[in-house]
Amino acid sequence: MGGLKDQLLKAIWHAFTALDLDHSGKVSKSQLKVLSHNLCTVLKVPHDPVALEEHFRDDDEGPVSNQGYMPYLNKFILEKVQDNFDKIEFNRMCWTLCVKKNLTKSPLLITEEDAFKVWVIFNFLSEDKYPLIIVPEEIEYLLKKLTEAMGGGWQQEQFEHYKVNFDDSKDGLSAWELIELIGNGQFSKGMDRQTVSMAINEVFNELILDVLKQGYMMKKGHKRKNWTERWFVLKPNIISYYVGEDLKDKKGDIFLDENCCVESLPDKDGKKCLFLVKCFDKTFEISASDKKKKQEWIQAIHSTIHLLKLGSPPPHKEARQRRKELRKKLLAEQEELERQMKELQAANENKQQELEAVRKKLEEAASRAAEEEKKRLQTQVELQARFNTELEREKLIRQQMEEQVAQKSSELEQYLQRVRELEDMYLKLQEALEDERQARQDEETVRKLQARLLEEESSKRAELEKWHLEQQQAIQTTEAEKQALEDQRAMKEQALQEAMEQLRRLELERKQALEQYEPGALIQILREGMAWATRRQKSSRR
Repeated sequence: MGGLKDQLLKAIWHAFTALDLDHSGKVSKSQLKVLSHNLCTVLKVPHDPVALEEHFRDDDEGPVSNQGYMPYLNKFILEKVQDNFDKIEFNRMCWTLCVKKNLTKSPLLITEEDAFKVWVIFNFLSEDKYPLIIVPEEIEYLLKKLTEAMGGGWQQEQFEHYKVNFDDSKDGLSAWELIELIGNGQFSKGMDRQTVSMAINEVFNELILDVLKQGYMMKKGHKRKNWTERWFVLKPNIISYYVGEDLKDKKGDIFLDENCCVESLPDKDGKKCLFLVKCFDKTFEISASDKKKKQEWIQAIHSTIHLLKLGSPPPHKEARQRRKELRKKLLAEQEELERQMKELQAANENKQQELEAVRKKLEEAASRAAEEEKKRLQTQVELQARFNTELEREKLIRQQMEEQVAQKSSELEQYLQRVRELEDMYLKLQEALEDERQARQDEETVRKLQARLLEEESSKRAELEKWHLEQQQAIQTTEAEKQALEDQRAMKEQALQEAMEQLRRLELERKQALEQYEPGALIQILREGMAWATRRQKSSRR
C-alpha cells in the first residue's frame, strides 16, 4: 500500500501544482474542496462532507499550502484507498488539471493521448522526492524501451552526447521536459507517428498496466469446443482475453496463482503449437501462431506463476526498485566519499596550516641560527685574534726563557769548570797529603776526609747536572715549571757560590794548614768542611 500511496501522491502533486496559479505554494480552499471531491470519486473512497467542511472552514484565513493539505489527504482519502479503482481514470483526472498549464505549445510528433501516457510513465519512473524529476539513468531506460518497441537500434553515443549537454544545474527532467524530449523526435528519427505511438502504448501497457505479454492466439471453448481467435493479455496474476486488441469486449479471465501450471501439448485435431494452462477449477487449451510464439507464451506464463510462488512483484517493478536502491547506494557512497573528501580537505588544510607554522618556525630558527652563527664567527675571530696575541706573547716569553736558560747553562758550565778545577786541586792536594802519609797518621785521616768531601762534591755535581736536564724538560712542558726551575737554579747558583766561597776558604785554610804543618788545625778544617758539605747536601735534598 505504501508504493500505491507514493504513486497516487505524484499525480496529485501535479494537480495541486497546476492549481497554484501564482506559484506561491498555496491553493484556494474552494479549489481544494473540488479536488478532494473528485479524488474521492475516482478513487472510490466514501465522501465525508463533514470532515471536508471541518478541514476547510470559511473562517480559516488564506489559502492552504501543500503541507497544510497533506493531513486531510492522508487521513480521509489515501488511507482509505483500496486497489479497486481505475488507475487510468485517476491519472486522467489529474492530467486534465495540469496539461493545459504545462504542456508545450510547440508542435510535437506525438498525440496528446501519447503525451498523457508518457506523463503517467514519468510518475512511475520519477524519484520519490519533490519537485518530481526523472534522472538520466531512468531516461536512458525509458528511451531504450521505446527504441526496442519501435524495432530500432539503441544509439548509446547519441544519448551520451545528450548527457554531456545536459544542464548541470539540475539533476533530471520534469514530466513536461520528458514529453518534449520524446515528442520532438530526437531519439526516434526515421520513425513515423504511428510507430512512435505504438511504442509508447506498448511501454505504457508494460510499465503502468503491468502487461507482461499480449497478442492474438486461438482458444478452445469449454462448451462448444470450437476454436476462436482472441486477444490475450498477461498480467502478474491474470490472463484476460478479448475480442480485439482495443480491449473493448472482454470475453473472460484466467486467474493465476501458485498452484497453476503451463504445459506444452502435441499437435492434434489439425491444431498446431498447442499448450495447456491448468488452474484450480479449469483447464484452458490455447494455440499460438507459431512455435516461437508458443515458447514465448509458455515461458512468460511460467515466469509469472513462479513470481506468484515467490511473492515477488512484476519484473519491471522489481527492476525499477533495484535501480532506485542502487542509486541510493551510489548516492550514499558518493555522499560518504564527499564527506571523506571534505574531512581530507579539512585535514589537508590543517596540515597546510601546521606546515606553514612549522615553515615560519623554521625560518625564525634559521634566522636565529644565522644570527648565532654570525655571533659565533665573530667570537671565533676575536678568540683567534686573542689566541694569536697570546701565542706571540708566549713565543716572546719562550724566547726570553730560552735566553735565560742559555745564560743559566753558560753559568752552569762555568760552575762545572770550577768544579773540575776543584777536582784538579783536590788531586794535587791528595798527592801532597800522600807524601805526608808516612809522617803523620792524622794527616792521612785528614786526606781521607778531604777525599770523601770531594766525592760528595762530585755527587753534588752529578745531581746538579741531572737537575739541569730536568730543568730543561720542565721548561719545555710548562711555563710555571720553567719559572720554578729558574728560582731553583738561582738558589743553586747562590748555593754554588757559597760552596765555592767555602771551598776557597777551605783551600786557603788547607794551604795555611799545610804551611804550618799543624795536623790538629788541618783536621779541624776538614771537619768544618765536611759539616758544611753535609748541611748543603741536606739542603739540596729538601
